[in-house]
Amino acid sequence: MKSYRKELWINTKTRREFINITPDVVKCLKESGVSEGLCLVNAMHITASVFINDDESGLHSDFEKWLEGLAPEKPYSQYQHNGFEDNADAHLKRQIMGREVVVAITDGKLDFGPWEQIFYGEFDGKRRKRILVKIIGE
Repeated sequence: MKSYRKELWINTKTRREFINITPDVVKCLKESGVSEGLCLVNAMHITASVFINDDESGLHSDFEKWLEGLAPEKPYSQYQHNGFEDNADAHLKRQIMGREVVVAITDGKLDFGPWEQIFYGEFDGKRRKRILVKIIGE
């Protein structure tokens, strides 16, 4: 069995952002040489997420609006966590959107359903963060 590990680095320009990382993960899969197995992709920060969904800007706006309704950024004083930082909402948004995805690898390709793509969701950005890609298989 083969094992492959790579860290992808992201530096967002805004506090919240959704970035399609599918091409980066496909590149990792090619580098791994695995044709049958599993690919784990996870955010290595507690205020970021990795998830699978459609790459459609209206949907991304809907995510933003929905998440902000569930865990609004302001007022900062509404959260006990906010003391040294102002990112309690980012922790809650990450909890909702999830930490990682696992995708089957079949015939050397990510085995997606129609329209599925892998996204990095940033909820406390403007700094360098990393994503782990771990691939195992034959």
